[in-house]
Amino acid sequence: MEQLFCKGIKLTVLIFIFSSTIMDNQILGQKIKLDKEVRMLALGDSYTIGESVEKNLRWPHQFVVELRKFGKDTHLPDYIATTGWTTRDLLKGIDSSLDRERDYNLVSILIGVNNQYQGLDIAIYEPELRNIIDQAIDITGKDTARVFMISIPDYAFTPFGKGDKIISSEIDSYNEINRRVALEYGILWVDITPISRRGIEEPALVAGDGLHPSGEQYREWVEKIIHSLE
Repeated sequence: MEQLFCKGIKLTVLIFIFSSTIMDNQILGQKIKLDKEVRMLALGDSYTIGESVEKNLRWPHQFVVELRKFGKDTHLPDYIATTGWTTRDLLKGIDSSLDRERDYNLVSILIGVNNQYQGLDIAIYEPELRNIIDQAIDITGKDTARVFMISIPDYAFTPFGKGDKIISSEIDSYNEINRRVALEYGILWVDITPISRRGIEEPALVAGDGLHPSGEQYREWVEKIIHSLE
């Protein structure tokens, strides 16, 4: 009887941990912590700087503007991101471009599609991603609630990708890594990949270049991120 009782306690604890970690099936980790004044740094590649859309349609820009509806005094985000960057490129970019004097209290990470596109060894991704996360956490004063990660969108569901199942499979492999690593660090992970996979059926979600997300798709990303607010 005592043994069954102990097992019951263990099961209850596991259920509590699981339910505390998973807010829904596409948003994992703790909620984002926001100060009254938000100073955001966005790390990434073309998906972060919004290749082929106007600056005001980039998802980080739309995000900070949306935060103003919640009474936040938000600065427009700073970026360390360039089209074509891999994880290694981003690390070099942080090293060369980060203004150590700036006091950022929110950092986003979205990186990895170019590792896949360039056919790099996937084994490179995790250690370099961890390095990026470590630096992001340092930037925010060691507060993991001020760092969040976004999954890699699936460009197979664009005119450029032409529904290539190999692309989708490889993107899934990269996202499984960034999902697992984010969960290990306890940082928020938001899965926007399902939104991107509506791109062929809903052309308005794809930018005019036939490859990158449109401002409309970025708006939907922002809606999902907003659900993580504390």
